[in-house]
Amino acid sequence: MKYPNRLKLANLPTPLTKLDKFRIEGSDVQLWVKRDELTGTEVSGNKIRKLEFTIAHAIDEGCDTLITCGGVQSNHCRATAILGTRLGLKVHLILRGEKPEHPDGNLLLDYLVGAEISYLPQREWSKHVDLAHQLQEQYRQAGSQAHFIPTGATDEIGLWGYIAASEELKQDFEAVGMEPEYIVTATGSGGTQGGLIVGAKLFDLPGKIIAFNVCDDAVYFENKIKEDVTLWRQRYNQSLSADDLEITTIEGYVGPGYGSADQEVFDTIAELARTEGLFLDPVYTGKAFHGMVTEIQKGKAGQLQGAQNVVFVHTGGLFGVFPQQENFNFD
Repeated sequence: MKYPNRLKLANLPTPLTKLDKFRIEGSDVQLWVKRDELTGTEVSGNKIRKLEFTIAHAIDEGCDTLITCGGVQSNHCRATAILGTRLGLKVHLILRGEKPEHPDGNLLLDYLVGAEISYLPQREWSKHVDLAHQLQEQYRQAGSQAHFIPTGATDEIGLWGYIAASEELKQDFEAVGMEPEYIVTATGSGGTQGGLIVGAKLFDLPGKIIAFNVCDDAVYFENKIKEDVTLWRQRYNQSLSADDLEITTIEGYVGPGYGSADQEVFDTIAELARTEGLFLDPVYTGKAFHGMVTEIQKGKAGQLQGAQNVVFVHTGGLFGVFPQQENFNFD
């Protein structure tokens, strides 16, 4: 595979770990975890894989500023802010919501590394791309050149992050002598899911790619991934067509909404931490892991039926635990 220009920013390869102590009641399915929360410390998680390609592209364009967007506790924005500082690039974040009185979690790290932050109320969020373009023009007039990175670095450039990760997974499976029936991930902007689906085709990965949405719905992710793959095919002169892809998004685990979770998700997060010392978050990985376990428990009625080995891609999000600590029960 010939990849476009890429910065080496992540600690790769990340390990593939077998879960020996976490048990799914009524099932003997073996769970494995691709530990992408170990891609770094402050920049841990899946976003850095995409940003290796996205920021390289921005630098190739001569940009000295990065503009991106997301929720107040966005993992992607935190990773972009920290990487920008390390690379000597200015970072301007557009965050959805109101400015909190006391920043914590990801937002605290954004401020600590000196990111410029603009807040946009939820009711005006549909205008965030327009605001990004206005900021690009302001930076241009000030003598800078800014590159706009969409939410989650999810576009035809960001797809390369998990295409490359798929090649890594292929090597992982060969090293441990295991072929999973399913590879599971959370999906919020579609980039990790899309990259895995494309990568699975390109590298002939065993196992079906399954995503649990943490926002939007299955139709949104099907349309978004097909759009990104079509642009990827055109930009990089690839032969793989979006029509060749099997896009499977399991609904029903969003809970109260994006960034909010039901108590059972917090209980699952705590149980995995107690048994394996492995930490999920209530925004992405906690919901997806809980959904995966629930579908396995359903047996033949579930959407992961017939599984013997299931790989969960841990996409990070540790800093998202702290702003919601009141939802854990320690009695």
